[in-house]
Amino acid sequence: MATKKTPFSFQVRAIHRYLGYFLSGIMAVYAISGITLIFRKTELLKKEVITETNLPPNLKTDALAAALDRKLSIEKVEGDLFYFENGTYNQQTGLTVIKTMEVPFILDKMQKLHKASTKSPLYYLNIFFGVALLFFVLSAFWMYAPKMPIFKKGIYFALGGAILTLALLFV
Repeated sequence: MATKKTPFSFQVRAIHRYLGYFLSGIMAVYAISGITLIFRKTELLKKEVITETNLPPNLKTDALAAALDRKLSIEKVEGDLFYFENGTYNQQTGLTVIKTMEVPFILDKMQKLHKASTKSPLYYLNIFFGVALLFFVLSAFWMYAPKMPIFKKGIYFALGGAILTLALLFV
């Protein structure tokens, strides 16, 4: 009894379907973090976090910057209190108060996934996800036979999406 060979297009459809189900959670995380990253320079969803640190007293500006691990420019001095962007340093006591606006913990983790570099283990997930999305792009063209009307409409939609993206990139 001869076995029937499954056509390549059916194999691609099956991989596309199950990979889509598998990646749906990752896509949701990327979608949420990507949308929220658009607003990263605003205070949307952020809360004020005040950090108090005791540093040695009588630090000079460069030593204070090194201790806080940030660039520092003293904006004004009132008695023993040095004011810099988002914080103060009491030269007498060494008390440093820094106010920052931070997104909630889980959203911060999601955004770090989106911004992962080669120094992060998340980088492997980003590469896998990028390759999987590229597969989705290519496999979408195996869903229907090229002579079918829906395939031709799909080509028009794909071209429309590419043109819109390019237009927005150069505006």
